[in-house]
Order: sequence, then C-alpha cells, then structure tokens
Amino acid sequence: MVQKYQSPVRVYKYPFELIMAAYERRFPTCPLIPMFVGSDTVNEFKSEDGAIHVIERRCKLDVDAPRLLKKIAGVDYVYFVQKNSLNSRERTLHIEAYNETFSNRVIINEHCCYTVHPENEDWTCFEQSASLDIKSFFGFESTVEKIAMKQYTSNIKKGKEIIEYYLRQLEEEGITFVPRWTAPSITPCSDTSLSSCKKQAASMAVVIPDAALKEGLSGDALSSPSAPEPVVGTPDDKLDADYIKRYLGDLTPLQESCLIRLRQWLQETHKGKIPKDEHILRFLRARDFNIDKAREIMCQSLTWRKQHQVDYILETWTPPQVLQDYYAGGWHHHDKDGRPLYVLRLGQMDTKGLVRALGEEALLRYVLSINEEGLRRCEENTKVFGRPISSWTCLVDLEGLNMRHLWRPGVKALLRIIEVVEANYPETLGRLLILRAPRVFPVLWTLVSPFIDDNTRRKFLIYAGNDYQGPGGLLDYIDKEIIPDFLSGECMCEVPEGGLVPKSLYRTAEELENEDLKLWTETIYQSASVFKGAPHEILIQIVDASSVITWDFDVCKGDIVFNIYHSKRSPQPAKKDSLGAHSITSPGGNNVQLIDKVWQLGRDYSMVESPLICKEGESVQGSHVTRWPGFYILQWKFHSMPACAASSLPRVDDVLASLQVSSHKCKVMYYTEVIGSEDFRGSMTSLESSHSGFSQLSAATTSSSQSHSSSMISRWRFC
Repeated sequence: MVQKYQSPVRVYKYPFELIMAAYERRFPTCPLIPMFVGSDTVNEFKSEDGAIHVIERRCKLDVDAPRLLKKIAGVDYVYFVQKNSLNSRERTLHIEAYNETFSNRVIINEHCCYTVHPENEDWTCFEQSASLDIKSFFGFESTVEKIAMKQYTSNIKKGKEIIEYYLRQLEEEGITFVPRWTAPSITPCSDTSLSSCKKQAASMAVVIPDAALKEGLSGDALSSPSAPEPVVGTPDDKLDADYIKRYLGDLTPLQESCLIRLRQWLQETHKGKIPKDEHILRFLRARDFNIDKAREIMCQSLTWRKQHQVDYILETWTPPQVLQDYYAGGWHHHDKDGRPLYVLRLGQMDTKGLVRALGEEALLRYVLSINEEGLRRCEENTKVFGRPISSWTCLVDLEGLNMRHLWRPGVKALLRIIEVVEANYPETLGRLLILRAPRVFPVLWTLVSPFIDDNTRRKFLIYAGNDYQGPGGLLDYIDKEIIPDFLSGECMCEVPEGGLVPKSLYRTAEELENEDLKLWTETIYQSASVFKGAPHEILIQIVDASSVITWDFDVCKGDIVFNIYHSKRSPQPAKKDSLGAHSITSPGGNNVQLIDKVWQLGRDYSMVESPLICKEGESVQGSHVTRWPGFYILQWKFHSMPACAASSLPRVDDVLASLQVSSHKCKVMYYTEVIGSEDFRGSMTSLESSHSGFSQLSAATTSSSQSHSSSMISRWRFC
C-alpha cells in the first residue's frame, strides 16, 4: 500500500539567502532531531561562477522502532541518500531523498523545495511531498508503515522550528543579512566549459520523470486507477500553512495533506468554481480523512447541488408566508464558542399543518436555505472572532411535543430532511442542545436516530424537564445574556411562536404534487429548441479579455453540436420584414439565431473552440478563457445522423434512430455565466463532457415523450 504526503506552502518572512544560511547549519548533525545521528558528504559540485551547488549526502538515522523489529531486520541504523541542488541565480533549492537501507523492500521518496515567494521577493516558500511504498517487510508491513508515518509527520512539525532556531542563532551572532548571488564581472570559462559544467551539475541532480513525480510524490493517500492524479498547480492555487491555521484550524500534517490533495483533484476535474476550503474539509472530517470516501460523497453532493441550484437558493427563493408565520425557528446570536446559534421550538410547531399546507418539497427547500444561511454565518463569525468557525449550534425546545407530532407523513418528511442534510452538509452541526424533552420524546428518538450519523449523534445533549438550568446545562454553552425569554432568559427572541396552521390553508394531494413539480422546475436554467437548419444561439459580451465563460447544459432530446464563435462586432437587429438575425421563430417559441446568413466564417466571425458533438441524455459542463474582448456566440446546432452503411437488411437500432430524429427537433436546457479570471478556480480545459451520475440518470429517464422538468423531479426523488 502506498502512503503519500503533500504539504501546504510554508512561508518564512525572511530572504532566501538567509534561509539557506540557516538550513546549512543542520549538517552534519542536528541536535533538534535526535534520530538524525550524522551525515557524510558523498559527492559535491560547484559551478565556476558559484551559482550552482549540488551536494550529495549519506544520512544516518536511528529510527525509533521496537528492539525486536530491529533485531529481525538485522540493522541498528537506517541510511538515506539526500541530494541538494542549490541554484543561487534562480534562488531555488531542490532536495531529493530516498532510502538506501531496505530499498528492495521499502521505497521512500521525498521532494522538498525552497523558492522565493511569488509576491514578495524578501520572503521564502517551502513545500514538501513524499511517498512510502512497503513491498514486504518480514510480515511487519503494517507496523513499519505506522512507525514510518509517525516519525515522518513528527519531523514535519519540527521542520519550521528548526529553521527558526537557526535563524535566531544567526541573529545572535549578528548575521541578519546575506547578500544575493551576483555574476562575476569576468566570465571564468568559455561556452564549451560552461556547457561541461552544466552537464556535470545535471549528472549530480536527481532525475525523476514527470509521470513518476505525479504518481509517487503527489495525489491521493491511496492510489486509485480511476482517479487521475493532478499536477501541482500554480502558486495561486496552493494553500498557505498560515491561512490553514487562521481560517481552517489546527490540522495535523496528514490532515493538511488530505485537504490539499483533494482540493487539487477537484481543481483538475470539476469545471467552474470548486467548493470552499471549509466545505471540502467538512467532507474529509465526515469520513475521518479518507480521501477516497470523502471524494465520493462530495462528488455526489456537487451533482445534487447543481441539479437543484442550491448555490443560488438564498438569492432566488423566498419562503412562502405560511413558513414565515408558522415555522417556529430562527437564528439567535451565537454560543460561547462563537458558533451561530439556531433556535427551533419544535414542540410549538404544527408539522402536520405545514406538510398539508406546503408539502414536503417546500419544507425541504426551507431547511436547505437555513443550512446555506448557516454556512454564510460561519464565514462571517470566522472573520469577526478571528478564529476558524465551521459549524453552528442548534437549540431545540421540545415543550409541547406530543403524539400529534408523530403523524406518519410528518415523520416521513422529517426523515427525508435528515437524510438530505446528512448527505450534503456533513460536520456543520457543532452541538445540538435538546431541552425540555417530554415523555413522548424516546418514541420520536427511536424513529429518527438510525438515520443520524454516529459522529453527529455524539454532539447531542438531551435534557429532560427543567434540568437544563443546572450545572452542565445551558449556561455552559450559551451566555446568560442571550438565553431566550421563553427559556426564562433575559433576551427577547424573535423566533416565531408557531401555532396551528389554519385548515383553510390546506391543499389537496393533487395541488401539492403540482406545487412540488413547479417548485423544482423554477430554476436558473433556460430551455431552447434546436431545429434542423435553425440553431439556437446566445450572445455574451466580454469587456475584460481574461474572463472565463462557463456553461452547463443537458441535451434533453436529440443530438446537437456545440460551438463557440467570436466576433468584433455585435450582430445587428434584423429588419422587421426579414427573417434574419434575432427574429427567427419556431413552433416552440424559444429558438434564437444571431449569426446572419450573410456573415462569412473567417471574415465576420471566427470559431474559438473545436465543435463538440453531444448525445441525447448527456450533461455537459465546460469553460472557455477569452483571449479577446468583443462578442462571443454560444451555438447549439442540430446534429444530422450519418447515413447508414449499406446492408442487405436495416438494423433495428438504425430504424429507431431514424424515427427518433424524424421531427428534426432537439431540446436543451442550459445555464451560462461569465466569471472573472481571479474568481475562477479549476481546470481551464473547455468543451469536455463531464459524465456524472446526473448524466447517467438523465440518459435513463429522458425520452422523446418526457419533458426534462419531469425527469428532473423523478431523478431528485431517487437521490
């Protein structure tokens, strides 16, 4: 099994040359690392101009392993080979290390790099990555793996302390500045000898193919052939160690590594904006930092969020007045840890009335909006309190809870809400305080507890009667000044009191079903018909040349060809008596053509991406980085079926295909957005179909007689 590590970017606010002076003091021994017994220089090379210094050392380590294991292995010390390549001209130091002892049983590779900070030339950046592959070790593979990772991560923690220790030592000696390398005034060697110097330096350097580097020194904690490893991103894409501590919290080196690798994978595979770092970390915590498991549930959640436009729910959806009046819940200050506090008076809420008046979908959407608001408040509180706050506290008052709350459709709606929230908002609940639990509560708890994750259940604190006011109660978690008035506190709470929903607001089952359908089809997506000879086109004006056009569309019916064109001038409105640009209509009424028939490709407009053929049922996401300002036209064009190969008898599939496209009509649902280059995170590769689980479901549920909106509802219900 291969274990891998990738560090965040560690920033030293000192010049590169001073850091190098501190680094060199680690050799030949370092008292701050007791296991580092000593080192001998094996080979050394210096260029004549002094810019390049390559040194190879053989390091001796006294590994803290059980005596029995050392005896079985027959060694007391472990030897590593370390090759340092210092380029003073470029101000970089690359360090490659590999094990010499047991190299046929254990393969350890490490790569470290010191570089100049991209935004401040007086600061220095440090990164490291490593891989551990245990082939065999006398039957102690698991033990050796644990020992190796434990010692490696402990040394990672000491790395920064060691550099800072020697920096202080230099300062005590009066050394606070080391001049940069400058080229000699007289060239010491000819071009021929300089070429020879370069060849000699290259022969000393560690040569690792790019493919090996990607597979051995970065990527997943557990190799997975189905998940390609991303290359290391640009400095802007990397996480700074100080940023992690300030906004995400204290993480172990391995936890930092998991976050960075999962983030890199998302940047390479997920089109458009990737989730925020806090959200990625929640999924990792929910799966105990198992990258494979965290990636699986996160990808499912991203598909779900896209399907239902959850990212836009706070801006595009207004809760019905019934919810605003009778849903007894709301935000109320924060707890002692700075977490946003949500108060829910469940015992005062008429769950049956809300379900009968609104249906399951409206209740679910409202709970989703509450969770989205909670994420936003966590970000705000992180800035206000100056420490990472990634979860909120929920206070649930059960006074008034009785058997009417156990109405089966109401419990069913509650279980579904719990299931959706657990799947898409992991580790967002920091603490749940349940107060004044009545005798009927154990019945409700028996029904819902199996649907709640074990980690979440451990955050529940349940108080019966009025015991919440004593030691270990509410005052341990919430300041006295903000305890709500209905809990004998001093703070007026604006949470609605709930009450019975008037039966006059109840709806029939048919009305609720229609309302549910309407609710989930009111989206930011637009639909369009594409006819043979009449493509559908939209116009996007770009002012900043480095903007990013992103798109997301589903091919609901037929096959289409997707194109992107650029023009320096905008298509002109057509004359009223013409069927030119902007005026072509169709029986569907949602087909628009912008490119005038008199325009010539290459003269009036140009193609900026290769055409992409999209099949029925595909879900396609992509992006295009604009090179020029002007007008960009996104086009969906009818894709004609190729002529069937001549044969004695037609194939059934060909006959069905010809019948399917006989109407010469296709249908797409699409959404486009223009994002500034500084806000766009992720792959810049465009026009690549992203076949997700959503795409497969779409292909299975879409037919010539079924609308995309109804298939979206059916798909959502099976999520």
